[in-house]
Amino acid sequence: MNHDYILQLEDIHKRFGDTQVLNGIDLQVRQGEFITLLGSSGCGKTTTLRIIAGLETPDEGRVLLEGKDMARTEPNKRDVNTVFQNYALFPHMNVEQNVGYALKIRRRNKEEIRSEVKRMLELVQLEGFEKRMPSELSGGQRQRVAIARAVINQPKLLLLDEPLGALDLQLRRQMQQELKRLQKKLGLTFIYITHDQEEALNMSDRIAVMKDGRFQQVGTPGEVYDSPRTAYVAQFVGSANIVRGRAGERAGEGVSFENEDGRGEFLPRGKTFAPGDPVVLAIRGEQAQVERAAGGQQGPGLYGTVKEKSFSGGMLRICVELAGGQEFICSRHGIDSELVPGDRARVFWQPEQPCPVEEEGA
Repeated sequence: MNHDYILQLEDIHKRFGDTQVLNGIDLQVRQGEFITLLGSSGCGKTTTLRIIAGLETPDEGRVLLEGKDMARTEPNKRDVNTVFQNYALFPHMNVEQNVGYALKIRRRNKEEIRSEVKRMLELVQLEGFEKRMPSELSGGQRQRVAIARAVINQPKLLLLDEPLGALDLQLRRQMQQELKRLQKKLGLTFIYITHDQEEALNMSDRIAVMKDGRFQQVGTPGEVYDSPRTAYVAQFVGSANIVRGRAGERAGEGVSFENEDGRGEFLPRGKTFAPGDPVVLAIRGEQAQVERAAGGQQGPGLYGTVKEKSFSGGMLRICVELAGGQEFICSRHGIDSELVPGDRARVFWQPEQPCPVEEEGA
């Protein structure tokens, strides 16, 4: 038992019928941490959240809240609140009544409830909205009311299940900043669910990337992005290019690499590679360079043909179809390049840029 953590999940398994949803997950969460469960639909993240909340019971494993196993404790006896994507506000209650509901059922006096509701609405920047009905609010305002209602009694954990999923992109980005500000101001522990990797990278202290009921990697946004553990993490968080080949001889601190498309070099990053060993490299599009290739293969790199160019989010994306048929995406600032579809191209990188990853989870 480790009292440094407010929440510990230990070897959690959960099956629904013939489907194994969680396959022995472990997680430790510190007080005041903002941790995001990131993964595609069906990976097990919502089931994990429901087990923490007490809405589902694990088949095996322990859910330790401040060191006490709560795996089979009723939801209303856990100091945990949840904010859902659909807000779940009471439509017949105004904002003040919705926010103060948790204190009312705890039989707090009216003056205390009014004072706390006022403080919460100031915190989420909704002063003066006390008498508004949910139907009179925008999506972002309803979300703020739901958050105020969830935090008014200062739960040990606040669970947020895709809470911004129903908002448009501009409001979603604004609410990301608001949620992070609120979390830091209150000092609460947030466990957040999303399938949006940009949202996870922007908001989280740590990210737990899920696939098939397991955590592929748990780490800071920088660790997950710059040093992905598996090919799946590298592709899911930041859309890295995955290149497979064989290790060659050591070259100083680096290791040579080759496959049917060409050759290059990479740093082993603490791993050991002997000549002939299989190698899987994750290479971010913004780390690779691409240029028009002269006749023949002159110099290290992967060779192919420019397939297409596109511009989005301030970045030019150049898709190169390598000799073996794989597509490799290079990204650069700017709106155009001298390269045109049909050009023969060389894709290359500096040895420190690729990250060797595990094939499992790809």
